[in-house]
Amino acid sequence: MPMTVAVRLFARARELAGADVVELAARDTVAGVREELAVRYPQAAALIACSAIAVNGEYAADGHPVGPDDEIALIPPVSGG
Repeated sequence: MPMTVAVRLFARARELAGADVVELAARDTVAGVREELAVRYPQAAALIACSAIAVNGEYAADGHPVGPDDEIALIPPVSGG
């Protein structure tokens, strides 16, 4: 069975994907998670590109490694006034 990672979605990303959590095929890095999300949810690709990604509660750069047991969250930018 292929390994997967769970990605929690928040705010507009959750609305566009229609789910709070999505399962993706395991990726090696945050960049890989971002790319897979954009392929799966093209309507959210621009939002995904400018969103932060946290791994195990810490903001992570695109080169940060990701494992199947990591907690991953996509955090869109906040807007408002």
